[in-house]
Parts: sequence; structure tokens; C-alpha cells
Amino acid sequence: MTLIDQIDQSKLPIHVAIIMDGNGRWAKARQLNRSAGHVEGVNTVRRITEIASEIGIKYLTLYTFSTENWNRPKEEVDALMHLIVTAIERETPDLIKNNVSLTMIGDVKRMPQEAYDRLCQCIKDTSHCTGLKLCLALSYSARWEITNACKEIALKVKNGEIAIEDISDETITSHLNTSSMPDPDLLIRTGGDMRVSNFLLWQIAYSEINVTDTFWPDYSKDDFCRAIIQYQSRERRFGLTSEQINK
Repeated sequence: MTLIDQIDQSKLPIHVAIIMDGNGRWAKARQLNRSAGHVEGVNTVRRITEIASEIGIKYLTLYTFSTENWNRPKEEVDALMHLIVTAIERETPDLIKNNVSLTMIGDVKRMPQEAYDRLCQCIKDTSHCTGLKLCLALSYSARWEITNACKEIALKVKNGEIAIEDISDETITSHLNTSSMPDPDLLIRTGGDMRVSNFLLWQIAYSEINVTDTFWPDYSKDDFCRAIIQYQSRERRFGLTSEQINK
């Protein structure tokens, strides 16, 4: 029995989010330039997108570039931007073939205009696809996202569109970049670090977390399947007791 055969289709996570970590360390271990790790990481994106689509995952969000990443050396940032855009353009025909639509979240106004325009074209080209939704978190920071949502809500209060007493969890959720998606059921982090790195802080309140020591360039389809199987073995209580859940 293959790992895919061991996955219970009735218990699939609807939304999987991934912190793709370890590209630089992967390259360093091989005495390569950090950019080599990023290039190899793109290949991993391709295979994990493929397996997620094959399994039947509805949403896959990848932490592609954080707002903190803008502080890296300019040469690395420029190379990353070029790599991300070029890779997505190259993969767009296969995304369409596999019925995968592309979207992005984040403070994208900070992106170089050409890179932003090219990615928008890829999003437009895949907009008719009805299968897996692949979301790239680009120039993304959860604190930025929540702060921005607060500003939007405050402006609506100021303009009389919303009463303060009517503000709820749902109000905040509806003003986040991810308002069109359900919260992640599963958060995967590669590279072994035990932190969430300012990623989807509001949305992962009740996400199951899977951390692996495997660097992102080495992360395989089998690794992803194991993460799904492990997720399916957990009891999700959302603050309730086991007895309440199993009534």
C-alpha cells in the first residue's frame, strides 16, 4: 500500500499552509551559494503542488517571501524576486493543465512593479481553474496584515459604516488578506525550527502543526503524505473535551 493509499479521503485538511525553510542551510551544507538552495526549493514547490492537487487538497499557501526578507542583502533579494517570477511563469502552463489557480497575499505594493505585473498575469491566466488554489505569501507579515485590517475597520467605524460594538472575530477575519479562504487545518514547517515566524498568526489559532528537520529542497511527496497521515491521527478539539467531540 502506497502512502497515498493510506490517506483517508474523508479526513483531508481543506487548507495546508507551509513555511518553506532551509534553502540556505541546504546550500551551505553542500558548499553552494545560497541561491542554489532557492533554485532547488522551486523544484520542491512544483512537486508539493502536484501531490497536494493529486490528493485533493483545496488550498495550499506557501510562505514565499516575508516582509523581513526585504532586509536581506540586495543581491539575494533581487535574485529571489527574479527566481520567483520566472519560476511561476514557467510553471503556469502546468498549473493550468492540472487545474490549479494561483493567487497571492501580502504587502505586494513593495514588490518591483515588473515582478508584480508578471505575477498578476499568471494569476489572470489561471483564474479559470477550479481545482487546488495555490496561494503565494509574498512580502507577507501577519502583524502587517492584522494592523492593516485594524486600520480598515477603524476607518469604517470613523465613517459610521460599522459600530464598535458590532466588531467581532468575523469582522477581523473578513478584513484579512485570506478572507476568501478557510483557516489552515495544517501548518507544516520544514528545516526544524520551532516557531511560526510571523506567518498567518490569526488564521493558525487552531491549526495542527507539523515540524520536520528536513530542509525544504529535500522535502518530498512522501514527506507531505506522511504529514497528512499524521494530521489525520490527531483529535482536533477546538477547546472542547474529547468527550464533547465524540458525542
